[in-house]
Parts: sequence; structure tokens; C-alpha cells
Amino acid sequence: MEQHSQSKAKNNSSNTNINSQEVSSIEWEFIEMSEQEEDLIRRMYCLVGDRWNLIAGRIPGRKAEEIERFWIMRHTDAFSAKRSERKSN
Repeated sequence: MEQHSQSKAKNNSSNTNINSQEVSSIEWEFIEMSEQEEDLIRRMYCLVGDRWNLIAGRIPGRKAEEIERFWIMRHTDAFSAKRSERKSN
């Protein structure tokens, strides 16, 4: 019984970590991409979906995490206010 409660507590702490990561994702720095990079990401996404490693392999100097974060920030409603703010500056 004690083991079960310890594993349950461990699961709760890992859920907290996941939630804090989700909250902190809103504070991501905006990633600048060239027009050519954006076009390539868009075209590759249409071909292979969210296989970020494959897409990043086609863009020198970019990591899969960077590409995924860029895609999320560009195509998610949660970041639309931040995009509008950057455009007005």
C-alpha cells in the first residue's frame, strides 16, 4: 500500500512538471525565420507532417525543437496576440 501511494505521489509531481512546461511555453522567444525558411517549413510540413527532425535536416543551422516551436507559435491561436504585437513594432 505504501509503495502505491509513493508511485501516485511521483506521478502527481511529474504531472506538475508537465503543466509548468506548458505554462512557460507562452513565454517563448519569437523565432526569426527567413522567408525561404518559412516557405520550406510550410512545404515540408504539407509533405511529411510534424516530423520536425526531417524538416530541420533540410534547413542548415536549425534544430528540430526550433522548427517545432516556430510552427506552434506561427499556427496557434494562443500566440496570435504576440504575433500582432510584433507586427505593430
